[in-house]
Order: sequence, then structure tokens, then C-alpha cells
Amino acid sequence: MIVLDNITKKFGDFKAVDQVSYQVNKGDFFSLLGPNGAGKTTIIRMLMGFIQPTSGNITIKGISAAETRARKKIGYIAEQHMIPPYLSGFEYLFRHASLVGLSGRDARIEVERVVEVVSMSGKEKQKSSGYSKGMKQRIGFAAAILGNPELLILDEPVSGLDPIGIRDVRNIICDLKSRGVTIVLNSHLLSEVEKTCDTAAIIHKGRIVIKDSIASIMAHGESLEDLFIKLTQET
Repeated sequence: MIVLDNITKKFGDFKAVDQVSYQVNKGDFFSLLGPNGAGKTTIIRMLMGFIQPTSGNITIKGISAAETRARKKIGYIAEQHMIPPYLSGFEYLFRHASLVGLSGRDARIEVERVVEVVSMSGKEKQKSSGYSKGMKQRIGFAAAILGNPELLILDEPVSGLDPIGIRDVRNIICDLKSRGVTIVLNSHLLSEVEKTCDTAAIIHKGRIVIKDSIASIMAHGESLEDLFIKLTQET
């Protein structure tokens, strides 16, 4: 589904991502882990085509990530999801539905569906200026799953959510995975990663220091948190 081939990204003289290679297979639930500033969000932004690698290649379903058609059937949520304050959640999602090819009655039905999935029914008609950070994040997640994407790219999707919200998002993600959706997750919540993900890569100072299945990582008798701390302190 996704192939990163020797990706490097520079900002001036600074290497944010340094010769990163990995692949995510169709149906996998993959997590990209690392401390702040490790290069995780830069990789996510390159996957989404927002910025281009300095060198190397990224393909999604065999298509260069730089091409618009590579992003067809991809859902995405940023860590800090922004909604225009003059729009309600419903209005925002209805407009977003056009980006996945829905309009009119079909768009309304789909928006109503995802609003219910993220537990925002009854609040979707309120102006987003009155939403809490967690409510905005729920609407952002609803936008990401509009139109039943084949690939879901999540950059800290539970940012701002309380424990109930985190549980709800976990259940939604696990349901999507059970239906064959490929998921890429950038998260600091290592306990959630242990519960849900198939494979993970830990990135530090722009380079991958380990990539393996969660089962293999846990088989060494260390928690993901312990391994994360050890690897990012050693390198």
C-alpha cells in the first residue's frame, strides 16, 4: 500500500528525515513512533503530498505521493484540526463530503452516518466556535472517515480527547481495521499502540532505529514504552 524508498527531507541544512525506508502492506495497522521533533509529522506531510522529499521516492498504491490521484480514497486527520468558526460541524462535513465525490442527499446521509460514529449527534448543528478541542477533533475524525477510505492516515488523532473519547476512537479504528482499511498512526500514546497496532517503527533524529511487529517487540519482555525510552536515549 505504501512504500518509502530512502526518503530524505531537508529544511535548509537541517535533515528532518534522513534516509528512511519502510513499507506498509494493505490491511496493516502501522504506527510511527518517536519523540517530539523526530520527523514523524514531516513523514506524514510527505505521505499526504503537502511537501516533497528532498530525495527518495514515496508511492501509495503504486502511484507517486506527489500526484493528486494517489490521495483518492485516503482519509487524513492532523494533530491540530482546524474548523472555520463560522461553520457548524455539519456544514463543515457537508462541504468536506464534496472532496470525496458526494453531494446532495448522498452527502447528507454520509455526514449523518459519520456524525453518529464519532458520537457528535445532537451537537453537529452548533457553530464550531463553541466546540471544545475534543469536539473539534471528533469532527476532524468524522471528516477523515467520510466515504469509507481505503487508507487512513492519523497524526495524533486523540489529541485533546478525554479517556472516553480515546476509547471511542480506538473502537472506531479497530472496526475499520477489521474491514480491511490500512491505517498509519502517529501517536505518543504507547499503551494504545500496544493494544491496537500490528507493526511499528521508532524514529529518532530523522532515522528509523527499529521497525518490527508489535508481537516481536513485546516478545523481548520489554514494554513498548521501555524500548522507546532506551532507543531514543542511546542514539
